[in-house]
Amino acid sequence: MAGGKGRIGFLINPIAGMGGPVGLKGTDGLAEEAIAMGARPRAMERARACLDLLSKERDAILFFTASGSMGESCLEECGLDYKVVYSALPVTSSRDTIRTCQAFLDEGVDLILFCGGDGTARDVAGIAGSTPILAIPAGVKMHSGVFAASPQAAADLVIRFLNGELNLRDTEIVDVDEELYRAGILQTKLYALAKTPYLPVLVAERKRIYSSDQEDEFKDQIALFASEFMRDGSAYIIGAGTTTSRIADILGLEKTLLGVDVVKDGRLMITDASEQDLLELLDRETRVMIIISPIGAQGFILGRGNQQLSAEVIRRVGIDKLIIISTPHKLAEIPYLLVDTGDEDLDESLAGKRQVVTGYRIAQMKDTLAASRL
Repeated sequence: MAGGKGRIGFLINPIAGMGGPVGLKGTDGLAEEAIAMGARPRAMERARACLDLLSKERDAILFFTASGSMGESCLEECGLDYKVVYSALPVTSSRDTIRTCQAFLDEGVDLILFCGGDGTARDVAGIAGSTPILAIPAGVKMHSGVFAASPQAAADLVIRFLNGELNLRDTEIVDVDEELYRAGILQTKLYALAKTPYLPVLVAERKRIYSSDQEDEFKDQIALFASEFMRDGSAYIIGAGTTTSRIADILGLEKTLLGVDVVKDGRLMITDASEQDLLELLDRETRVMIIISPIGAQGFILGRGNQQLSAEVIRRVGIDKLIIISTPHKLAEIPYLLVDTGDEDLDESLAGKRQVVTGYRIAQMKDTLAASRL
């Protein structure tokens, strides 16, 4: 900022995103269960990818943060100038996030930069008031409009904001009921409005759900086509969403609406699969395909809400074995498809024009971009 260093409040939710690869669809209240299932922390990696870029501006930014894994450790590793303003408990909770944000406000920060998911966004927005906030995406579900498209995009936005190049916009903070979410019911609620630095492309739009008779007709057409090509003897890993679930309906199967399932020869092999389930499947099956659908308005096909489809799973299946499906309306609403697996080399390999099935034996070509390159 003009006249001195930019003052950034920075915090990490250390458990954010841990539930995704193990199929929990969220980590709120389930960190111990996620760890017991083999989940590993990923928020620090996502935060570091952002801070590594911000380290180029180290002389222009002073960070305020919480102790240990809530921010201090990561800032120390990246060699950034910081001040600890809150001592977090060894096992952190939303209370620590809220108290840290209050300390940020007391320090008069210009921006709160946090790494987490929708639950963290709720906590931050609830205390931030008129102070702008921006999120490094690290959660399982990220429906709110404060999330940068990638950790790299978050760094770009911070620099542009501090240079006075960006306007602020009001955006919605929404979250889902995680118990209903795990039961396959997507019910979102608006919790707050927040101000965030905005630049089209770099900030993800709030997730949108499309519903109409015409949409249903296209979903039926896509599902009918899928039911035909799925007779080839391959095991099909089917991602989350209403479009993919219509395939299961056509086959007479009960799919996990918000999870990842595996179908072979018209039978359900695995329900609500975790990353480990899929890796074990790949040890047994030689012919495996993946069917996925983009998130409405955002365009992400990998890295949001389907972290079970990890970089390792995708590499072992093969990038040429991805089948993308979408209704024409949803596809027209997004300028391109996005991938954010956490593996930048893989994301680059996935980039380019990809075919999207939009009806019965009908497809369109759509540009696919690595979110880290936006």
